[in-house]
Amino acid sequence: MSRRSLLRATGAGAAGATLAACGVPAAYVEPGDRAGRDHSAGDHTVHFANWPLYIDTDDEDESRRPTLDAFGERTGISVTYTEEINDNDEFFGKISPALMNHQQTGRDVVVISDWMAARFVRLGWVQEMDRGKQPNVAKYLDPQLRSPAFDEGRTHTVPWQSGITGIAYNRRRLGREIKHTSDLWAPDLRGKVTLLSGLDEAFALLMQGNGVDITRWEREDFHDICDQVEKLVKSKHIRRFTGNDYIKDLSTGDVLACQAYSGDVIQLQADNPDIEFVVPEEGAELWAESLMIPNLARHKRNAEKLVDYYYEPEVAAELATWVNYVCPVPAARDVLASSKDEETAALAEDPLIFPDDGMRKRLAIARDITSEERAGFAKKWNAVVGL
Repeated sequence: MSRRSLLRATGAGAAGATLAACGVPAAYVEPGDRAGRDHSAGDHTVHFANWPLYIDTDDEDESRRPTLDAFGERTGISVTYTEEINDNDEFFGKISPALMNHQQTGRDVVVISDWMAARFVRLGWVQEMDRGKQPNVAKYLDPQLRSPAFDEGRTHTVPWQSGITGIAYNRRRLGREIKHTSDLWAPDLRGKVTLLSGLDEAFALLMQGNGVDITRWEREDFHDICDQVEKLVKSKHIRRFTGNDYIKDLSTGDVLACQAYSGDVIQLQADNPDIEFVVPEEGAELWAESLMIPNLARHKRNAEKLVDYYYEPEVAAELATWVNYVCPVPAARDVLASSKDEETAALAEDPLIFPDDGMRKRLAIARDITSEERAGFAKKWNAVVGL
């Protein structure tokens, strides 16, 4: 089971699209008020909150996490690791009361999706990292992930893992290749196509299919997509909208083609080689889930050391062999390629872990939905999807 298979198909999310939607005024924190007293020198611990199934584990003892254990042995820093993040909005709701009231969250480093990270950055709820003390991040971070619109220069966030939202399909059952997003709308796929239900997960790929530059899309582009999808729903071309349950539909053959995440498809292919993943010729979305240090974290320096540790190519390679998403450290590819284990070495050639140059030219990071846009966009999208 992949980490993403645990996510709920929540569209707008139970915690609300913005603080204002909950009747609470958004509480921006000024840069000078974000740092707390750093206890790292005298307290060799760090509290790390992550998603389930999103780190390497020992084959014989799943309670052990080899890369974290090695970090502790090397640095003397003990990591308290919790798998408490199951949904971006739910986690936002859990820690936002503390952050907006200028209180500690009890966590030194967290991992959330970049579209949600954008909200934290805008609100001033995360601290800038000291890149002078993170030489590995400075040297090895994938150039394509270095400067998203919401965090210029990646000063507040560092990708934990990355991925691609593209198209998965069963080539044997379909009997032909899919090369374009528009291929999903072919008459013989009526009732055999699913799209992702979440607004932030779905819109970019569909816009790209219409030839839109998703790094600077406009409101009109979003409304065009909603109109297009609404017509496909009414004609019953789209079977349904899904979370990660598209995996089951594709495996059983109930669906022949769908919007999908690259990391899920790697695991599907292990059981069914007929499943293929395609980055359409018009392009696909490159996304990341990133590490951040919340305001007033008690162990900021320890957290920065942990983040930088995972950007050592050898460590990044070890993590990549387990999670199978796009590795944000391209230099890890050479580490895997040199492995004496054939299966491990083969991962270096997998474009869904290390995209080749041809695929990279078709990948783009979408401009995120602003706080001013979100409420209206979510309402319209959810009406189309039926949430």
